[in-house]
Amino acid sequence: MSEPTITWADFEKVVLAAGTVLRVEPFPEARKPAYKIWVDFGPYGERKTSAQVAALYQPQDLVGRQIVGVVNFPEKQIGPFRSQFLLTGFPTEDGVVVTALERPVPNGTRLA
Repeated sequence: MSEPTITWADFEKVVLAAGTVLRVEPFPEARKPAYKIWVDFGPYGERKTSAQVAALYQPQDLVGRQIVGVVNFPEKQIGPFRSQFLLTGFPTEDGVVVTALERPVPNGTRLA
């Protein structure tokens, strides 16, 4: 697979930040099984998103965990819900595996 090369300046434009999951709720209106997720990103504030991670996670599996989110995409309307960041993860045959931190860092810490 040959992907285009990017510069460091291109990478720096994407704000990938650590945040702690505060709350997770079912999202029955979503077309595919999903949750509504609220995350504390420290200096970037509390933000919410919709994520299709219900195949591998129960809400209680996510609350309190630190995840990685893209916090500088524009907001996106998903049905009746307004998504304010992109929860990162790895798609597998069984579902999306959430990008999580191996040990705690302050909320809002940028991936480098």
